[in-house]
Amino acid sequence: MAFDLDGTLLDSVPDIAQAVAHTMAELKLPAREQEQVRGWIGNGAQLLIKRALSGDIKGDVPDDVFEKAYPVFLKYYTKFLNKDSVIYEGVTSTLASFKASGIKLACITNKPSQFTEPLLDDLGLSQYFDKVVCGDTYAQRKPHPMPLLEVAEFFSVSPQQCIMVGDSVNDIKAAQAAGFYSICVDYGYHGDYDVHQLGADVVISHFSQINQLLQQAA
Repeated sequence: MAFDLDGTLLDSVPDIAQAVAHTMAELKLPAREQEQVRGWIGNGAQLLIKRALSGDIKGDVPDDVFEKAYPVFLKYYTKFLNKDSVIYEGVTSTLASFKASGIKLACITNKPSQFTEPLLDDLGLSQYFDKVVCGDTYAQRKPHPMPLLEVAEFFSVSPQQCIMVGDSVNDIKAAQAAGFYSICVDYGYHGDYDVHQLGADVVISHFSQINQLLQQAA
């Protein structure tokens, strides 16, 4: 079973928005609201900062502007990595239950490894995952199916035996392309998308509902 990180396991928007705010201030650029930042998360840190610089979802900015801003963002996000991020209700107990049951667990995120691994450690979530895949682990990242297929191969199981739990169109597209069963949480970062229109096999409103789904399928 695989899980996205931001917007699925934890609400990291406060810290990311703080890093964006300091980046924009240092570069003397227009401030961005936290809710704007919330809608720009999900495609990795590079596209996030491009969106912050441009002020829209397309993220079209000159290369020199991005290359100046990105290291500044990395500096600040390292500083604010786990100041106000919050694990969603039910996540820790549900992961612990799965782990105790012998279910193999993976975290598949587009967040760079330099942030993902320290964050999982700080939050006490690392202990639950047998495999962690970050945005820079493989040549491709979600919505490409490669990270999911690599995880299935790592566990020596077929994609049809796997589940992807996420909150965004990238998670569901990756799951569909890889042949994973998909579960979408409706509380995460899905931008302007209607989660019920993403094509997930099931949509849930609380993380612990995954337990009920597995019991029903057993």
